[in-house]
Amino acid sequence: VIKVKEPLPSEYPWLKKQILFTFLHLSGVDPRLTDALLNAGTTGIAYETLEASDGSLPILAPMSAVAGNMAALVGAFYLGGSHGGKGVQLGQVLGRSHGKVLVIGDGVVAQHAARSAVGLGASVVMLGLDARKGENLRDALGSRFSFLESSDEEITRQIPDTDLLIGAVLRRGAKADFVVKQSHVKLLAEGSVVVDVSIDQGGCIETSRATSHSHPVFVQDGVTHYCVTNMPGAYPRTSTFALTEAVLPYALRLADQGLDAFREDPGFARALNTYEGALVIQAVANDLHLGDLYRDNPFI
Repeated sequence: VIKVKEPLPSEYPWLKKQILFTFLHLSGVDPRLTDALLNAGTTGIAYETLEASDGSLPILAPMSAVAGNMAALVGAFYLGGSHGGKGVQLGQVLGRSHGKVLVIGDGVVAQHAARSAVGLGASVVMLGLDARKGENLRDALGSRFSFLESSDEEITRQIPDTDLLIGAVLRRGAKADFVVKQSHVKLLAEGSVVVDVSIDQGGCIETSRATSHSHPVFVQDGVTHYCVTNMPGAYPRTSTFALTEAVLPYALRLADQGLDAFREDPGFARALNTYEGALVIQAVANDLHLGDLYRDNPFI
């Protein structure tokens, strides 16, 4: 069974000893999903933990790119005064740049968000851990982009004059850390906007809670929070083409070889999350406190 997103509660009764290939995000969604997969003996293969030979995440990456591009756009939208924002436009007006975007993270989401925000005309500060990525982006994006090493102290320094805060922290297969605390959010001016792209894995901003495309935002501490799970769903045509291209080669291998496809590709095998009633991914077992249900991945 191939899906785009994790099974909904209404679909849990249909789970059985089958192969399920989809985004699972077990650390970030309702823990009842993990229970349902384990109780049914479902072989759960997660797009988000599948690795290529170079260590990249080939199925997660295109969706991260869409979400990163979208983060800057939706943040700019909700900064509008008519949408409850502070009325700051992210853009250049007669050569003068307006708006500051603070991006937490330096992965695919963060890089696309930074490129989109700079493209709009805003000034962008990225807080990350990989200085090499920062140097490459600085060369590509120019003087309106800066990169600094992420720390609690640096977040505190950068956040008071930030208009749009984008959370883009990833822990592979695990729940995201609350890198931005509520005390940080309270430093934002009223009408500022937070977009937490990490919300599928529980969020990296302490004040975040999952929202939907039908009810995308809420206001806390005077700050608009956009925390929609499955952000790429807002652009279904682009997302469908990108996801299909990424998934199809692996789907064909599963169809041809079944789970034997894992034996020749350890990176593919890392996509296995549940197998024969056990969790085979340590990060999820730790996050959900299910160490007694953890088993080593038999294909690695």
